[in-house]
Amino acid sequence: MATSKGDQPRKKGSMPDGVRGPGGPPSPQPAKRPPQGITPRDTSSMAPTPFRRRLEAFSYPLLQRLHAMPRWLIVIAPAVLLFLGLILGGPLAWLGGLCLLLVWVFVAWLTALSWPALSLGSKVFRLIVVLALLGVVVVKFIGRF
Repeated sequence: MATSKGDQPRKKGSMPDGVRGPGGPPSPQPAKRPPQGITPRDTSSMAPTPFRRRLEAFSYPLLQRLHAMPRWLIVIAPAVLLFLGLILGGPLAWLGGLCLLLVWVFVAWLTALSWPALSLGSKVFRLIVVLALLGVVVVKFIGRF
């Protein structure tokens, strides 16, 4: 009786035919298609404005520095500035306004950079956040908050 390849004892640590191990080649991935009804935006017809090109050119070195920083610092620094800006009052209200202004500039800058890639709902929400934060900055500098 002849034995087939599957009947032969395997070497220790070898995998059966058709089984991929952890070091084996990756499994073939099916082509990802967008869900029905959703089409990718055609941005080729929308040429960036000169202002947009200047903003991106100005932002590139800053984004490289941000990318090199520890991620926790990028979250903690604006949070600390926001906290200080909200609690400083009385004779130090101007310093609180300055902290809030720095947070507003950071948020507005990131919003401007991401604007073309946002959906309409995201644009509206981010615009509300930027305007509300600007309102808090103005009220803080006036001394009413």
